[in-house]
Amino acid sequence: MRALESDENNKLRGETLEKAIKEDLEAGLIPFFAVNTLGTTSSCAFDRLDELGPVCNEYNLWLHIDAAYAGSAFVCPEYRYLMAGIEKADSFNFNPHKWLLVNFDCSAMWLKDPSWLVNAFNVDPLYLKHEQQGSAPDYRHWQIPLGRRFRALKLWFVLRLYGVENLQAHIRKQIGLAHYYESLVRTDDRFEITEEVLMGLVCFRLKGTNELNEAYIKRINGRGLIHLVPSKIRDTFFLRLAICSRFTEKADIDVSWKEIKDTADEILNNNHCNNHNHVNHK
Repeated sequence: MRALESDENNKLRGETLEKAIKEDLEAGLIPFFAVNTLGTTSSCAFDRLDELGPVCNEYNLWLHIDAAYAGSAFVCPEYRYLMAGIEKADSFNFNPHKWLLVNFDCSAMWLKDPSWLVNAFNVDPLYLKHEQQGSAPDYRHWQIPLGRRFRALKLWFVLRLYGVENLQAHIRKQIGLAHYYESLVRTDDRFEITEEVLMGLVCFRLKGTNELNEAYIKRINGRGLIHLVPSKIRDTFFLRLAICSRFTEKADIDVSWKEIKDTADEILNNNHCNNHNHVNHK
């Protein structure tokens, strides 16, 4: 398996994939599968599907789309530009339990031609035969295990209970809250936004060293009011505020921002005092 370099905006580009394919072919290898991520875990970046799709089709690679988190946002027409080129994909998955109000676990997968999976996984001994064979999908042929949990029911209930318009309102509200938090961060010049805010994830950090930000998030989480998860891209350590609970309101963002500012005051003051004492000691 090869991990390919993304561009300066953390997006995988078509020319990068094509270069890697050509290198593998020249080395006597046979590239056959490529994963395109729409909404990466660390920063919610979107690979350039419009560029990657034609490359995969030209070289006969299976193109899989991983939209585990961001795929739920495509219920809103205004965000579908991020999936431009989807017609080139062979498979697509997203996790309704991440952002579409379904409890864990629930993942949905679409296949351009399900027969590819059925032909690969089909096992049909006499003791598994039944009268309905051929009249309905038999999902034991879509995977390695013969059995599976009935995850579709809870998704069906959410779709029936909320409907398209309410699901769209849920996504739009959460993205709106993310942009609201982004606007708060931009009012304080001690902070910087590290990645473009497209969905419900805001990536930010204190201006300064990675060590400062590592101590900062440790103190935030140690105070116990809110919890943030960090990440690191190109040796830059940053904090991630993710909005995905249906209970999150503007007031929660205000409380979180106050806690984040108060903790910044605390750690920066301590850092300043430590530096001052170090200078005096010298």
